[in-house]
Amino acid sequence: MESRNDPDDVALSSHELLALGRIEAELRQDRRLVRRMRHPIARPWLPLSVAALTWTSLLLLVMGILTSNAAALWCLIALWPITLLLAFRMLRRPAGAEDRTRSWP
Repeated sequence: MESRNDPDDVALSSHELLALGRIEAELRQDRRLVRRMRHPIARPWLPLSVAALTWTSLLLLVMGILTSNAAALWCLIALWPITLLLAFRMLRRPAGAEDRTRSWP
């Protein structure tokens, strides 16, 4: 017995339908896959954020050196670790590290 209710007019046997149903059930149980399928668009904010934070850090560094302003240097001290953290996250994405279990989002 073959099913013809597929939109592509592909006839599947009952054995193939059963196998397809099992595969789909296993895929639905994978929460990480479901989350990725829900949000397939890459986030462009990360490279833009890293660029903006890097330029701001450099500006604060130059201002702090030229004016000897303590407030500019303290802002740089607060901003620089955040810049490095986001740059590290951005650089590890192409290496396939996103496929591993992450400890934080």
